[in-house]
Amino acid sequence: MKKFAVILSGCGVFDGAEIHEATLTMLAIMKQGASYEIFAPDIPQHHVINHITGKEMPEKRNVLIESSRIARGQIKDLKDYDPNNFDALIFPGGFGAAKNLCDFAFKGADCTVNPEVEKVILKTAGKNKPVGALCISPVIFAKIFGDVEVTIGQDKGTAEAVEKMGATHLTTNHGEVVIDERNNLFTTPCYMLNANILDITKGASNIVRAMLERM
Repeated sequence: MKKFAVILSGCGVFDGAEIHEATLTMLAIMKQGASYEIFAPDIPQHHVINHITGKEMPEKRNVLIESSRIARGQIKDLKDYDPNNFDALIFPGGFGAAKNLCDFAFKGADCTVNPEVEKVILKTAGKNKPVGALCISPVIFAKIFGDVEVTIGQDKGTAEAVEKMGATHLTTNHGEVVIDERNNLFTTPCYMLNANILDITKGASNIVRAMLERM
């Protein structure tokens, strides 16, 4: 049975992992006959957002602990990830990917990637194993690899920042998957488009299927 590592960035679209994308990715993995384990970095969350008002809240949270809400407690510290134990690595989206796993949300093309996140991606890709990213997460690939093909959907500003980092952005619609053949990277837009939960189901299913086909 093929096994994915699912990397989360907190809990909640505005300051962590997008919960629909995370959950539907896990569902897609299991429906297609594979299994998964969940990881997140043990780091402070950049900030905490009230998801009703959109305003910042005066409190501090931890990315690993918040991600454990989605994982129902079954989660490991990202530093314990070993690419030898998995066939693929996948990153659901949500602003946590752009605030906690990197700082693209604040610095755009001048962003930096969390060193642990960069290390696990490079180690996995270095073994020619598929690495996938949904929604805004592909910006991490653009920053790490530079000359790669990715998609974040159709958002012009984000696409321009992706290209400023040296990547090629391909415009996509719901459920479409871009594959960077050279680096074995897979991306799909999900909630970067005006999407509903059925669209996310399609995107998650398609990217997981495409990744499984390359294992």
